[in-house]
Amino acid sequence: MKLLITGGAGFIGSAVVRLAVARGHQVVNLDALTYAACLANVAEAAESPDYAFEQADIRDRAALDAVFARHEPDAVMHLAAESHVDRSIDGPGDFIETNITGTFNMLEAARKYWVQAGRPEAFRFHHISTDEVYGSLPADPAAMFTEDTAYDPRSPYSASKAASDHLVRAWHETYGLPVVLTNCSNNYGPYHFPEKLIPVVILNALAGKPLPVYGDGSNVRDWLYVEDHADALLLVVQKGALGRSYNIGGENERTNLELVGTLCEILDAKRPREDGKSYKDQITFVTDRPGHDARYAIDPSRIRDELGWRPSVTVEEGLERTVQWYLDNESWWRALQDRDGVGRRLGTGKGAGT
Repeated sequence: MKLLITGGAGFIGSAVVRLAVARGHQVVNLDALTYAACLANVAEAAESPDYAFEQADIRDRAALDAVFARHEPDAVMHLAAESHVDRSIDGPGDFIETNITGTFNMLEAARKYWVQAGRPEAFRFHHISTDEVYGSLPADPAAMFTEDTAYDPRSPYSASKAASDHLVRAWHETYGLPVVLTNCSNNYGPYHFPEKLIPVVILNALAGKPLPVYGDGSNVRDWLYVEDHADALLLVVQKGALGRSYNIGGENERTNLELVGTLCEILDAKRPREDGKSYKDQITFVTDRPGHDARYAIDPSRIRDELGWRPSVTVEEGLERTVQWYLDNESWWRALQDRDGVGRRLGTGKGAGT
């Protein structure tokens, strides 16, 4: 297939680009190269003749039309989004413009291209979203997000993603645009931008800085290794049922405190502190962020039963690989640490609206 992948220089998008090219697909990587993007993420794929890069902003409809006309993709995988909850609290406008208006532009550009191409049956618009649109779960392990869970977003980020999900479904129902949707749990792994929890913990630990844990650390997340997620996404875009939504989870629930503790233990083994103490001594509890969801957990029954997919990496294996990757790729993360906002506490909700 020829895949138009938006946000392909970001964390999840670059994993999809790398895997798609490795599997013989042609890839057009469309990315605006905002603060969280990094072309080094796709350096290995960029050497392939099956790879093309287009620097364009999904808020620019004319640029999108030109990309569709130039490359004539078989399918779209739409990952481009503002995704950091803390940043959405401080500056929600970027999330509205990119995640909602940008998705609208992508849908309209795709629809125009699809109609002009004669409405090919094989064309797909795959919208990649998040489990955060569902809100927060109780502690009961039996309570899990399914594809039928009512939407209940709690942050500007999750609200903007919920809105984009609704737009995609509306374009399918109203215009017949052939779409598939996926909602994933928290991703982690190589090339994770160093403002998210796992890389923050790893890099702060190595720098001898406090390891910030929100509240009492009891918030629960379901952790999905990014390469497993990329595998699932390529499966859905090729074999997912038209108009269908699929939840993608790692089946790896951990409290934030448990997760940070595991990372410290891995670092204790791989890069011991000079004083012989554990990195756990650096754990510091900080004021929780506003509207912090208590628990996320995915019921992956549909994608397992209909498409035969399950995650292949346990959280213990994945965290081990992730820590080792950061230890081995210091030049990658060093280059990103001076970017806007990295290393600062964001999302306290105390600033004026912008």
